[in-house]
Amino acid sequence: MAKAAGVSPSTVSYTLSRKRPVSAETRRRVEQAVAALGYHPNAGARALAGRRSHILALAVPLRTDVYVPVMMDIATSVAVAARKQGYDVLLITNDEGPDGIRRLAASGLAEGVILMDVELDDRRIPTLGDLQAALIGMPRDPRGLSCVDNDFQAAGALCADHLADLGHREIAFIGYAPGTYQRHAGYAERTLAGFAARAKERGLRFLHRPCEGTYEGTAGALGRILSDRPDTTGFVVQNEGAIGPLLSLLRTSGRTVPEDASVIALCPERVAEQYTPALTAVTGSATELGRIAVEQVVSRISASARGEQPANELVLLTPALTIRESTGPI
Repeated sequence: MAKAAGVSPSTVSYTLSRKRPVSAETRRRVEQAVAALGYHPNAGARALAGRRSHILALAVPLRTDVYVPVMMDIATSVAVAARKQGYDVLLITNDEGPDGIRRLAASGLAEGVILMDVELDDRRIPTLGDLQAALIGMPRDPRGLSCVDNDFQAAGALCADHLADLGHREIAFIGYAPGTYQRHAGYAERTLAGFAARAKERGLRFLHRPCEGTYEGTAGALGRILSDRPDTTGFVVQNEGAIGPLLSLLRTSGRTVPEDASVIALCPERVAEQYTPALTAVTGSATELGRIAVEQVVSRISASARGEQPANELVLLTPALTIRESTGPI
């Protein structure tokens, strides 16, 4: 490597570890040699030499009530951002719960961990100990933690405002499966709380119906909604699995979207655009969540290595409302 770059072995080491500054020209030559030789640092050797593994653990959810494509988008973003920072990623599953985090902390294998699918009273948090962590999601009490999340309360409020501005007054909120609320998933409860607070401010009548996201589950939820509130004209959907069935069921019930019923979804752009009519949607960035979480945990690791107290940072990403064909005035 050093011979190919025309520099000393120590210069190669400084360039790759970034422990000392090197000139732009030297860095270019070393990086060219790395690419030409297909060099990959050995994590075990680095850990022995510097007592650092350069590994981040990522706790990914394996649940039937989460939308897997979004979780995979976040995981991919974490992996890409980690490699740019010189870290590899070790996947652990959140069904291991607190015991999995305890084993991880005791093993010393990972320098830090990123927790996904954070609950309001997440039982994994007290087990972190000295393990540096970043949370994708926000617990009830985020003090002493670094967290990044989409601002789900603001997302819920955006949905209420949009339908109120169009003149709707009877609204139904079709949410995730009951288990999601029973385990107090932050993204679900915060969205509902934001929507409910803004609906009250805007004088909207609404009801919330959890839904399994299957055709049968969505049919049952819609049937209960129309039985309890037959004048419902606005539907907010925070359940990707329920979107298609809801649109189909509204059509078969004789309700045209958006002339008779407006539908706004909290979902990724690619999901909103695949339906007819295209969905008005409130979205957040999965890619940004992963990138910022990596920056947070690496910052904490670096501060700890310098003997400093890691900074706690709470980042809430602003949601975006995109108006399409599925909502209209009443």
